[in-house]
Amino acid sequence: MKNYRLVTALGWWLSAAVVSAPCVADTTATPGATQPEPEPLTTEPPVPVSNQSPAVPFPAPDDFPDPEDTDPEGWDKPAVILPIDDLTPDSRFSRLSEEDFREVAEELGVEVAAIKAVVDIEAGKAHEGFYQPGKPIINFDLSMYRKFAPRHGVSLKSARKKAPVIFARPDRRKYGSYQAAQYARLDAARAIEEESALESAFWGMFQIGGFNWKLCGCESVEEFVEKMSRSERDQLELFANLITNCGMLDALQKKKWLAFALKYNGPRAKARGYHTRMASSYARHKSSEK
Repeated sequence: MKNYRLVTALGWWLSAAVVSAPCVADTTATPGATQPEPEPLTTEPPVPVSNQSPAVPFPAPDDFPDPEDTDPEGWDKPAVILPIDDLTPDSRFSRLSEEDFREVAEELGVEVAAIKAVVDIEAGKAHEGFYQPGKPIINFDLSMYRKFAPRHGVSLKSARKKAPVIFARPDRRKYGSYQAAQYARLDAARAIEEESALESAFWGMFQIGGFNWKLCGCESVEEFVEKMSRSERDQLELFANLITNCGMLDALQKKKWLAFALKYNGPRAKARGYHTRMASSYARHKSSEK
């Protein structure tokens, strides 16, 4: 793998945005938190899928950045693009190996235990990036959809009439699982308008918002989803792109857990103990290396 190469700074706007806004979903939304529009959507704990609880239930809407701060349309600087090798059919959807962790950690200049600490917080107990082959773990966020859909010409009023499932709570009883219910909402939104639907979901074992596709080194949100859907190795490399371009790499290298958590998960990270949980996970993984 080629060494990662930083490009020029993304500008004062990006620096300000990443300080005040999380790049990924808040992974421990307070139970009972509601969405700001009519027909409030309450936070609901995820249902285990393949012995895994997805990392994110429904995030509280005020944990997310305004689309003015996240919409990649206005970015005039290229993101770092890390090499993602073509995968053979046999390797598609494969689990992360220790070699994968070591290679990416070496290129980033971070410890393997530090990356695994992030995985512990974001990916659930089973540390899986997929619900089914080709279908990453997702969380479709209604507050994000309400912001991004109108920017792509979607009338929320018409969308509600055409596809009420988008605006309803994930019905795990009807669809059989939390993830199946999330995909039902995503698919309904995609049938109305593709890009806003994909940008409104949080993807994979690192729960990266689709609206961050350019910061992940992709040319489009469709490319971002394609790579998310290929393998956990791709998900890891997209994460590496994100933290490099969001200005979080230094914090992870130096194991400044609070600084990293505040940028990665937003201002509520401290109150919810992300930094202490990451520090604890790091210590556990580091100890197991000995």
